[in-house]
Amino acid sequence: MSSLVQIKEGFGHKKMIGNLSKLKSTYPEMEIINIGKSVLGRSIPAVRLGIGPRQIHYNGAFHANEWITTLFLMFFIENYLQSNKENGKIGTYYIPQLFRETSLWLVPMVNPDGVELVQNGLSVDSNPFYRDVLQANGGSTNFRRWKANIRGVDLNDQFPAHWQKEFNRRETKGPAPMNYPGSRPLSEPEAQAMANFTREHDFRLVMAFHTQGGEIYWGYEKMEPPESAEIVKKLQKVSGYRAIRYVESNAGYKDWFIQDWRRPGFTVECGYGVNPLPLSQFESIWPKVRDIMLTGLTV
Repeated sequence: MSSLVQIKEGFGHKKMIGNLSKLKSTYPEMEIINIGKSVLGRSIPAVRLGIGPRQIHYNGAFHANEWITTLFLMFFIENYLQSNKENGKIGTYYIPQLFRETSLWLVPMVNPDGVELVQNGLSVDSNPFYRDVLQANGGSTNFRRWKANIRGVDLNDQFPAHWQKEFNRRETKGPAPMNYPGSRPLSEPEAQAMANFTREHDFRLVMAFHTQGGEIYWGYEKMEPPESAEIVKKLQKVSGYRAIRYVESNAGYKDWFIQDWRRPGFTVECGYGVNPLPLSQFESIWPKVRDIMLTGLTV
């Protein structure tokens, strides 16, 4: 169904921005705003689909080597807009009605510098963090396992939800490819952008899309509302993913959202294998992710 968004290797920040520009030309009813910039000054766009009062938020690529989640969100954006324009359905969902009733805000790429690093490596001439990044990666120029931002901070360990507890739990105490929560909560501009963006909206529900394990995390410190249990059952049903209520983890985006708003928040771990997941898995994962996203708009 999608035509502008192509499922190809190297889908980085530049490609995403170009695709969003083309989508805006084709579907002027979509709204694009910039919610902030990365450490290296790359824009972090948010896309609004719909005009309804009910606000929902989805995001992807908090972790650099999970950039396939950006493609899932971009693919969804185009299919949603196309179905709305054609007065059609995706599965059993009549999209024009969802468009009228809901405002879906998507941030397809939270961590653009990290995605660029994973896909294209380092250039000593263009990256002021060259030496630090190389050192954090153990001297290796292979960055396929890199999850953090360009300063070696794990953006999904950055939020003020028992952040100190997470810092103490982590063995990593300095810049690294993964698992370093930073020197303080919201120290990184990408995390700040997400926090400010969330505070500026009245989201009824949020979902952060990651990759690994076919699981949906839905609880935090018994702060999640009772309805979260019913919602995750529906997400399970359409995806086949396993629902996990609690894990020994803090300072994540959905943790913070549940803690501060006491509303449903979910971390969706798409697919199985070794990150970055190969694009050959896209077709098998996509229907599950699509149905999770659609379900989230109606619960």
